[in-house]
Amino acid sequence: MSEVRLIQSIERATAILEIIAQEGGAARLQHIAEHTKLGKTTAHNLLKTLDELGYVHRRAGDTRYHLGGRILNLARIAGDDGALRSRLRPALEAVARRTGEMVYLAVPSGDEVYYLDAIEPSHAVKAGACPIGIREPLEGSAVGLVFLAFMPGLGKRVLASRADALGPQILSEIKTVATRGFALDLENYQPGLHCVAIPWREGGEVRASVGLSGPSARLSPQALTDMAWMMMREVERA
Repeated sequence: MSEVRLIQSIERATAILEIIAQEGGAARLQHIAEHTKLGKTTAHNLLKTLDELGYVHRRAGDTRYHLGGRILNLARIAGDDGALRSRLRPALEAVARRTGEMVYLAVPSGDEVYYLDAIEPSHAVKAGACPIGIREPLEGSAVGLVFLAFMPGLGKRVLASRADALGPQILSEIKTVATRGFALDLENYQPGLHCVAIPWREGGEVRASVGLSGPSARLSPQALTDMAWMMMREVERA
């Protein structure tokens, strides 16, 4: 059997990720360099690449490198989506009871949104079909805007596959979402439909989004804003 030749840069990058994971998800450059036996410059350059790709990132006011949304998403895919559904189902039910609108749970999947769960409204007139199992482009929905705003490097991956996906208007919306803390979709996704979406975090990282949608005639921008803050309170209990 011929000897497998390892690609050094990949070997070093995976070693860095393992060290960060062993430190509970965050580690300083000095610690990483010492335990990988790399020079600080080499370790820093590898970390910059991993940061650009979304596998690690640094938080404001924190000198440590944290595992990024992309690797956490890979871990979720390899794990059990059912566990995430079960954990957040009570929050979805609470929001549905309080609003009477469609409420759904979505996760990032590559450069798309994947809908894991949904609760349909009890009233007869419904706006939009139940989205469970549907995939759609990140730039096509309020939940997608949440992921683009709060998961570093995700926008670059979208542009790598769809060069014209993020035009000036969407980029402006992403900045607004990052500042405001939640996303609004006022008839952009579907005429007559208004949506709001909030992030759900685990260990400080955005792992999923909870969204709500209903007829624009019933859901004003102010009503959606009020619902967003209520939704945030509900998902904090999950």
